Amino acid sequence: MRADTIVLGAGIVGISVALHLQNAGRSVLLVDRRGPGEETSYGNAGLIQREGVYPYGFPHDFGALIRYAMNNTIDASYHWSALPKLAPFLWSYWMHSRAAKHQAIAHQYATLIEHCVTEHDALAEESGATGLLRRDGWMKVFRTAAEQDTRLAEAARWKNEFGLNYRPLDVATLRSEEPHLDQSLIGGLHWTDPVTVVDPLGLSKAYVARFEELGGKLALGDATTLVQNGAEWSVTLADGTKAQAKDVVVALGPWADVLTNKLGYRLPLAVKRGYHMHYKPLGNATLNHPVLDTERGYFLAPMLQGIRLTTGAEFAERDAPKTPVQLARAEPIARTLFPLGERLDAEPWLGRRPCTPDMMPIIGPAPKHKNLWFSFGHAHHGLTLAAVTGRMVAEMVTGQKVFVDPTPFAPSRFG
Repeated sequence: MRADTIVLGAGIVGISVALHLQNAGRSVLLVDRRGPGEETSYGNAGLIQREGVYPYGFPHDFGALIRYAMNNTIDASYHWSALPKLAPFLWSYWMHSRAAKHQAIAHQYATLIEHCVTEHDALAEESGATGLLRRDGWMKVFRTAAEQDTRLAEAARWKNEFGLNYRPLDVATLRSEEPHLDQSLIGGLHWTDPVTVVDPLGLSKAYVARFEELGGKLALGDATTLVQNGAEWSVTLADGTKAQAKDVVVALGPWADVLTNKLGYRLPLAVKRGYHMHYKPLGNATLNHPVLDTERGYFLAPMLQGIRLTTGAEFAERDAPKTPVQLARAEPIARTLFPLGERLDAEPWLGRRPCTPDMMPIIGPAPKHKNLWFSFGHAHHGLTLAAVTGRMVAEMVTGQKVFVDPTPFAPSRFG
């Protein structure tokens, strides 16, 4: 089998890359070991975060560090056994999260974020998937005045800095718009620019269906079989045949380093693991917006599958067994925030977010190989930045002018 381009990895980022390349007139083979969108892209909180100009940093306030050191929170957890291996990454992550550095990163990152909604809108329209998108934004809700004041002041700064739109919610407005939330909440913050997705897997499948309509091909295969033969690349598919192409895009998310290490790259990648569970709402209770319980660190999102509860970051080996302790801590508190009924999943879902210490994705040409392209490391914003990244990579591969300056995201920034 031959194609112009092979895209390795059928998460939402790889799917978006493949669809953009197919639209650009390339014949594309999309290869994964599983079905499209069935790994990390399946289980996210469904946010296209137009407000997410500041990527999630490592906290620097002393109180938060003490709290995390106790290893009993919902928003962060870690495996003691993984810390020696993770220490270099965590140190670099800490350094990049210092206030001045984080602000500089945000101004580079914002060049991607500012296009996240419009680029997804274009792909969703083309794919007949606009029905999966909701334009009501999402909310942070508050239990204490101190947290509310901090977050509203932060939102005001971001509005001035980046033109982001939000509404402060007093108690009466919050209760009017979310009448089934805990009545002891003192207010909220409504980010109005983001778009939410009620079925992330359905969105991935819609993009894939459009990709196939345009002539794109799907195949099961092992990305680690990738080899370069002269001016071409080849990968062995599950049926034993070899696929060949001039260009290859690596979009393997948290498994990218398995291949890039084999090819001689030592990129500083790690994973933040996360869990989710779906619930029926009790009685006639409805949740009208995705909601972050800000002080507790978990998220509730209304999905077609039910109310999805997602947890924060778990620092662990990528393939370590599940330890859904954060979900166990979150569930009883979430039941007091919103009337959750029975669990709908047989067991907690585990996903893995691919992260870099500077909190920015790796997008661009591989420094040591011709016609090899990297597209991974999107951390919490894989869904948010998938369509933007897809367009950027397609423009690079086809030699067009890239609509966002790719320099800050180049693989070569790590040496």
